Amino acid sequence: MSVASKGEDSRQAILKTALSRARKTGLEGLTIGALADELQRSKSGVFAHFGSREDLQLAVLEEGARQFVDEVFVPALKEKRGLPRLRALFRYWLKRVLKLEDGGCLFVAGAAEFGNVEGPVKDKIAQLQEQWRKELTKAVQLTMDTSPHDEVDPAQLAFELFSLVLGVHHDARMFGPKDALRRGELAGERLLSAHFSPKK
Repeated sequence: MSVASKGEDSRQAILKTALSRARKTGLEGLTIGALADELQRSKSGVFAHFGSREDLQLAVLEEGARQFVDEVFVPALKEKRGLPRLRALFRYWLKRVLKLEDGGCLFVAGAAEFGNVEGPVKDKIAQLQEQWRKELTKAVQLTMDTSPHDEVDPAQLAFELFSLVLGVHHDARMFGPKDALRRGELAGERLLSAHFSPKK
């Protein structure tokens, strides 16, 4: 194994632990010192891979985004284009935010942490959420192209689905995941059926 490969393996190992820690303690709770202690490494060894706490936070967001795509968008794309895919996208998104054993959704929590803190971390969170909102809007538009529907503003419906995910994330953390999932699935199905079921 080359030195470069060992370095990348080491970086990925650190990043994996950092992402897990950030999901549980928040991005603000993520420090190079605490991470070095958890990994039983020197601070300089961790610092060499990321350079600063902010660089570490940004790298964690990028890794979290990669995992989010793998867990939400990739499996949803296997469904038939249109309403089945949009339903799957919403369902997989709910499953992601309900993974409370690893701290829930990094990006929902990160938005609460950094919503009033200007800087690169807030900008990255906003960029990623805007990107996902656009993908959700695109999925709504594709559903409109393939299913009977009433008057639908794709961006508005994407906002409403996104809002349901936020509500499920909140309730799951406060009151437990089982009821939050049931209510979230019911609300999502009602919302989609209201727009895409043929009118009698």
